[in-house]
Order: sequence, then structure tokens, then C-alpha cells
Amino acid sequence: MYTIGQVVEMTGFGHDTLRYYEKFGLLKPQRKRSGGARVFSEDDLRLLFGLKCLKRLGLTLEEIKSYLSTNRCVTERSSMRDGDEAVLRDRIGLLTDHLARMETQRRELDELIDRTRGNLRLYNELLDGTP
Repeated sequence: MYTIGQVVEMTGFGHDTLRYYEKFGLLKPQRKRSGGARVFSEDDLRLLFGLKCLKRLGLTLEEIKSYLSTNRCVTERSSMRDGDEAVLRDRIGLLTDHLARMETQRRELDELIDRTRGNLRLYNELLDGTP
């Protein structure tokens, strides 16, 4: 079992972030220490490292909650159990939607970059006196 301070050091998440994840329902540490202090298990640590990966993908906390709600890590066909096919289909749907949003954002960002380059060209031409 780990204290909140140890978990902060190991995961890089702050105290407030861990408390927020608990309040949001992503994390359920046990309260076994005197005074009700939180203690975290190896499973809690694995969940937090997985959560960190999902955050890097840009998923919202609601999407992460949905993704993690099955509490299953399926990475090999041989480790699949009953119900895992539905879990994977749900995750495929979630990630497909997320990818479509990211692709839209990329197109919008590419347009902004092109506009900014155009403005820079114009301003440089005006300063240089060249058409």
C-alpha cells in the first residue's frame, strides 16, 4: 500500500488531481490509515498510469471514465474473456469518435497556420518594399 505522497511522486499527478479523480469516480483508494488517510494499491497505480496514457491521447475525463468502466486490460487475443468483444467494440467506437475530432482540429489548425504564414509573408514584403 502507498500513501498519497508516494503516489504523487511515482505518477507525477498532484495531490489535488488525485483527490479530484477520486471525487469524479475514476479512483477509489482505500481509507485504512488512522484519521481516514487514503492508501493506494498496486491496482490503483496501474489505473493511474493507464489514465495518464489516455490523457496523453487527449481523451476527456468522461471518455476516460467510460473507457475504464469495464476495468479490463485486453492486449492479446489469448487473454480475452466473455464480454471482452463488447468492451473492445465500445473502445473502438470511443477512439474512432475521438480520432475524428482530432482530425477536424488538425485541419482547423493547418488553416490557421497557413493564414499566419500568409500574414507573415505580407508583413515582411511590406517592410522590405517588395511585392
